[in-house]
Amino acid sequence: MLDLFPSIMPYSTGFLDVDSGHSLYWEQSGNPEGVPVLFIHGGPGGGASAVDRRFFDPTHYRIVIFDQRGAGRSQPFGSLENNTLAHLTADIEALRKHLAIKRFHLFGGSWGSTLALSYAQAYPQHCLGMILRGIFLMEQAEIDWFMHGMKMTFPEAWDQFIAPIPESRRAPGKLLDTYYETLTGKDTGAAMEAAIAWCLYEVACASLLPNYETITTDDQKKQALTVAKIEAHYFRNGVIPAEKSLLRGIDKIRAIPTTIIQGRYDVICPIFTAHKLHAVWPEAD
Repeated sequence: MLDLFPSIMPYSTGFLDVDSGHSLYWEQSGNPEGVPVLFIHGGPGGGASAVDRRFFDPTHYRIVIFDQRGAGRSQPFGSLENNTLAHLTADIEALRKHLAIKRFHLFGGSWGSTLALSYAQAYPQHCLGMILRGIFLMEQAEIDWFMHGMKMTFPEAWDQFIAPIPESRRAPGKLLDTYYETLTGKDTGAAMEAAIAWCLYEVACASLLPNYETITTDDQKKQALTVAKIEAHYFRNGVIPAEKSLLRGIDKIRAIPTTIIQGRYDVICPIFTAHKLHAVWPEAD
């Protein structure tokens, strides 16, 4: 069990209007005069929660948490419009300026590590340091692994994952497209069935022993649809090609003190990706 800091409440909250009608939820907790640290949630589309404040010593850190476009408390909920890595990177810079922070630490896991690397490479002068957990680079091999490769470890979860999809649409190159079309289509019943299957698959594969949570309440279903839709959107439309890999930008951030934390048995974000990152960035701990 994680030994986290005690629960705390934010001392300030608000919404930041960005482009295309997006309004981002943000909050601050801990020490207003402390060292700024930005928590970057995963997904994409996962949203932040109260427990995320508890990773940081509230007497030392000025803890900043926000929900990315379409996620959590940000509005419009579940929107895919102008929702790309470049937009989210620019949003972090807009938030930094809005909160009058000169430099901050970045703390991101899974998709949060992708976004942290993207922001740091665009604005290295504003980064005090980074903690990157469960490395994910949004490359095609990682998407293929999520959609098809994880069945090698969790075959029963994958069987449930593909259950809503016709057999003729389950092959590589078709499964993701079908999920995306279903999740964004006009058949709300089919979209919800697909969203629940997607999220239960991800939850089951996220721990050493399969953990099949239930999604029954309206809020849980709404959250499941948003997460699945945004993840499918990024997996289909936001893959970073090899020639633009985040690994190619490490020289821009090599001097930023960084710690890479990776579980060897992380199936969703396999350790091979963290190994690749450290191979080109041996200065990172």
